[in-house]
Amino acid sequence: MRHLPNIICLVRIALTWPIIVLLAHNRADLALALFTVAAISDGLDGWLAKRFGWTSNIGRLLDPLADKILLVFVFVFATWLGLVPMWLTAAAVARDVMIGIGASIYRVWFGPLNGRPTIVSKVNTLLQIIVLVLAMLRAATGVPPWEVILALSLVTLVTTLVSAWDYVGRFARRAWQLCAMPHA
Repeated sequence: MRHLPNIICLVRIALTWPIIVLLAHNRADLALALFTVAAISDGLDGWLAKRFGWTSNIGRLLDPLADKILLVFVFVFATWLGLVPMWLTAAAVARDVMIGIGASIYRVWFGPLNGRPTIVSKVNTLLQIIVLVLAMLRAATGVPPWEVILALSLVTLVTTLVSAWDYVGRFARRAWQLCAMPHA
């Protein structure tokens, strides 16, 4: 049972392709259902890991990777279909690429990150999920109006930019502190 959170992450990654295929075949209703399952799984795997102590090094890598794969691919494809604004997708993808590169550089030069997602990052992820849910809901039913998605996209853009800035600042401060430490 201790590997259940990791299995859930793998399922979330595996759901990415069917969601995209369903969107491509104008089945936003089914894509929305699968995306909702994937989004709920994001909270479920974290809760299980914390509640029962089923954390692992692979889980610490797999969970954010599963989130990035799901969100980036669905954002890009939804943008291609005209369901979400291109500028939001560009910002969301750029943020994730920047965080990935920053984390990789930090890990190579300074060691393990030993960090947790920040509150603003969690809020940003939630808002990104809501934007995609509403975009797929609109594609499936015509509701909500585009203006609602656009307004929420603007709010999500702000949290995306704040989250990116926050991560860059955290990486830089930690690196600076490590560099400033006297070496034995």
